[in-house]
Amino acid sequence: MKRLKGPELKLPELKLPPFVRDLYWDLRDRRLLPLVALVLVAIVAAPFLLSGGSEEAPPPVTTAGLSPLAGASATDTAKLTVVEAKPGLRDYRKRLEARTPTDPFEQRYSGPIRKGGQLKEPVPTSEPSAGSGDESAVSPAPTVTEPPSSASPPSGDGGGGSGDDAPSLALFTFAIDVQIARSEKTKSGAQKMGEPTVRHGVVPTTPLPGEKAPVVTYMGLSPKGKNVLLMVSNNVKTVLGDAKCLSGTDTCQLLEVEPGLPEVFVYGENDVRYKINVLDVEAVPTGRSESTQH
Repeated sequence: MKRLKGPELKLPELKLPPFVRDLYWDLRDRRLLPLVALVLVAIVAAPFLLSGGSEEAPPPVTTAGLSPLAGASATDTAKLTVVEAKPGLRDYRKRLEARTPTDPFEQRYSGPIRKGGQLKEPVPTSEPSAGSGDESAVSPAPTVTEPPSSASPPSGDGGGGSGDDAPSLALFTFAIDVQIARSEKTKSGAQKMGEPTVRHGVVPTTPLPGEKAPVVTYMGLSPKGKNVLLMVSNNVKTVLGDAKCLSGTDTCQLLEVEPGLPEVFVYGENDVRYKINVLDVEAVPTGRSESTQH
């Protein structure tokens, strides 16, 4: 058979993406192409296989267990139908119809109230004594005596004391005994020490040695309750001693002094020195507070 001559048609070359081509050759080298083809066929055929199944018809309702009513004909029996039971909540009126409503605010259970009773008081009984049938043998109920309606309060003149003697709190503070010695320079430049003086019962916020020269001010005890707090004046140039400075940068403003260790303060333009030594600390009463009763 001769082949007709004509123009030759050239089909376009189909170029697959490199990813698909590499996947194809990998599945071919590993011999997984039949498995992939089987999975594709199962995916396509699954909807048809699942939808083609026959649906099972529900079983017919049998009335074999129902016995015909007495005196009913066959046609009446054939008309009987089985109705599905739908249980629900029972009406509360039917459930509570045998009960009567009560007032919740009315006292229903009230027992005997014994006024002025004592411990181990005999309880009255209405039972007759054993071996006796006479009802007159019933023991009588004990007599209840009413207590007085109001008791008069005790007078203030009795042993209870008057109402003016209300309790109060005693107030205390810590006072110190301090020794102060003053020394100043003479014309020759030597320090002249004066006679030391002792002040007793110095209470807080008292300037030392006095109002004219308030070198330090006694402020009370430290939080630990052992040492003494002294507020240093701004006119103090130098502090000499082993005391602990609690506040201040260039010059100490608050000093914690241990009793028995003296401190020297250089005070004023004349560089007068004051040697202050705390001797003792004791608690002294300052008065009483107002009544705590209101």
